[in-house]
Amino acid sequence: MNTVIHLQKEDILSIKFPKIDVLTNSVEIKLRERDLERACFLGNSEHTKVKITFADAEMSLYEIETTVWAITEDGLCLKGHLYLPKRAIIALS
Repeated sequence: MNTVIHLQKEDILSIKFPKIDVLTNSVEIKLRERDLERACFLGNSEHTKVKITFADAEMSLYEIETTVWAITEDGLCLKGHLYLPKRAIIALS
């Protein structure tokens, strides 16, 4: 099992993200969408941070704790005008 590296959200600027989705199961992808919508709601209504676990292009695992401001078709807009592609996200908590 890979070790999860904890990052500051600003550090995602140096990450090279995978070109394909890290999730291959359609049920997991739908659950991720539900979790993303919940995270966005919490970020906008209560300014609550969530933990986001994601992978880079080499499948190393990372975790950040941040506020999700918006969801686009392809990714997340995070606090501080940062962007994280959905295809890299493994889990939210």
